[in-house]
Amino acid sequence: MALNIKPTRSELIKLNKQIKLAKSGHSLLKKKRDGLIMEFFSILKNAKSVRGQLAQRYKDAQQRINIARTLYSDLRLRSLAFALQEAASIELQAKNIMGVKVPQISQATVQVIPKQPGFAATTAIIDDAIVGYQKLLQDLLRVAEIETTMKRLLTEIEKTKRRVNALEFSVIPKMEAAKKFIKLRLEEMERENIFRLKRVKAKVK
Repeated sequence: MALNIKPTRSELIKLNKQIKLAKSGHSLLKKKRDGLIMEFFSILKNAKSVRGQLAQRYKDAQQRINIARTLYSDLRLRSLAFALQEAASIELQAKNIMGVKVPQISQATVQVIPKQPGFAATTAIIDDAIVGYQKLLQDLLRVAEIETTMKRLLTEIEKTKRRVNALEFSVIPKMEAAKKFIKLRLEEMERENIFRLKRVKAKVK
C-alpha cells in the first residue's frame, strides 16, 4: 500500500478530506441501518397478527362455502361464479421507507354476483360465502404487501450492513494507515532536510 502513496502534504490534505467524508458516510449508513431494522421489527409485529387473521379468515370462508355446497349443487355454484362480470381490481402503488421503495396495494373490491336474467339467482347463504372470500382476498393482499415490504427491507438492511462493515473494517482503516505513513514519511523527510542544512552550515563555517 505504501508504495502507491505519494508522501506529500497535498496528498495528506486530500486524504484527511477523504477520511472525514468516509466517517460521515459511515455514520449516516449506521443510522440508516438501525432505522431500517426498527422499521422491519415494527412491521414484523404487524405481520404476525395479519398472518393469524388470514388463517382465521380462510377457515371462515371455507366454512361458509361448505355450508353453501351442502345446500346447493357444485354446478349451480359454478354457474353463479361464471356470472361474475367484474374481476378484482388491484391498484399497485409504491411508498418510500428510508429510501426503500415498497409496494402499497389498494384493497381489492369484488362485487357480489349480480342477479342477472339467464342465471340462477343467488341466496343469502351464497352471498354470505361470497363475502367471506372477498374478505379473504383483502387479507391475502395485505399479507402480500407486508411480506414483500419485509423482504425488500431485509435486502436493503443486508446491503447497508455490508457497506458499513466495508467502511469500518477496510476502507477507513486503510486510509488511516495511509495517513500515518504519509505523516511519518513527511517527518522523516523534514528531519533529513534539517540534517542537510546543518551539514551545509557546518561546511560553510
